[in-house]
This record gives sequence, C-alpha cells and structure tokens, in this order.
Amino acid sequence: MSRHDHKPTEAEAAEMFEPSSWEERYSGEQKVWSGNPNPQLVAEASALTPGTALDVGCGEGGDVIWLARQGWRVTGADFSANGLARAAQHAEEAGVADRTDWWQVDARTFAAEGRSFDLVTTHFLHPPDGGMVEVTRRLSQAVAPGGHLLVVGHAPSGVFTHLTESHRNAMFLAEDLLPALPDDFEALVVEQRPRTMVRDGATVEVADATLLARRRP
Repeated sequence: MSRHDHKPTEAEAAEMFEPSSWEERYSGEQKVWSGNPNPQLVAEASALTPGTALDVGCGEGGDVIWLARQGWRVTGADFSANGLARAAQHAEEAGVADRTDWWQVDARTFAAEGRSFDLVTTHFLHPPDGGMVEVTRRLSQAVAPGGHLLVVGHAPSGVFTHLTESHRNAMFLAEDLLPALPDDFEALVVEQRPRTMVRDGATVEVADATLLARRRP
C-alpha cells in the first residue's frame, strides 16, 4: 500500500491536528496549497473597505497575499513556524511583504491580547471535537467595532468518507457557530455554499459552511 493510499488510524488522525504534524508537512520543498485565495474570502472581502485584517490558520499565505494586494494591512497567523516562514517568503515574492506581519499562535488557545482588526478570517480550520465553536468565540474578540468576522469550513458531506471519523466530526455547519457570537455581533451570512473541488483527479461537489458576522460599532 502506498503512502497516498494509507488511511490514517484515529491515533494518527489526532496527531494531524497538532503543530508537529504541520511542521513536518511544511518542511518539504513542494507547495502544499495552490496559493489561490479561498473563494468565499474573495466573495465577501471584495465588498469591504480595506483596513486591517487577521487571517488565522494562514498556512502558506495565499489569502494573506490576496488581501494585501487588495489594499489590506494583513497579519497572518498559524501555529506552524515552517508554514509562517513559507508564507513570509511567498509574500516577499509577491511584492507585498511591506503590508504583512506574522504571528505564531494556536487558534485553540488564541487570545486577542489587546489587538483588534477590521476583518478577522479563517478558512478550513477544523479543530477536533467540535472545537470550532470555541475558536470562533476567541476570534470574535479580535474584531474591531464595525468590523467583520468570516469563518469558512467544510460542511459534512458524503464526499469525505475517505477521511477518519475524527476529521469528519471536525466539520461543521455555519449555524453551529452562532452560539459563539457575542451579543454585539449580527450575523450577515449563515449558509452552506456549494462549490466544486478536484479530489484524486475527479471533480466533486462540496459545500463551504460560511459565517459572516459584523460587530456593531
């Protein structure tokens, strides 16, 4: 059985949620992600006035670079030092290093530490055991008055039967996150948006759980 065909055990799956696994994943020479911005970020942020932004779970920096090119001042945050190093290099190559900063932090223990941003966003961050509700609550604290919070992830789907139970349970619907929003937030978008993706050479239909909320001024 090839490494590609190997389905991880639950123990291996649990390790994949931890920084050490991502440090290893980002230690090679090849890109892990396409570098293209996530479609729901483009759909929502294109309508916003650029200001300061925080992208949590930024990986190799594709969304950070896109935001910076739109005129945002962006902080990319991730728990992988290797991922952040790649992202910084990519931002340099894209000519937007002067509009980007980097912050090594685990979203599961994230604290705003007095910082606030006009846009706080995270895409396809899936902590185990329903942990995205708590992550959303933590991220909301970093949204400036009048600012926006955009959380996007994989909605449960039969397309993902190849994944472990832990990974499938980490997926969520947009409405699952509503209890995390403080009273001074209003939800603007709460929906599962259909999207096509390519997996193992085949085009499949998935849905992006999409929550956009605004903090009242």
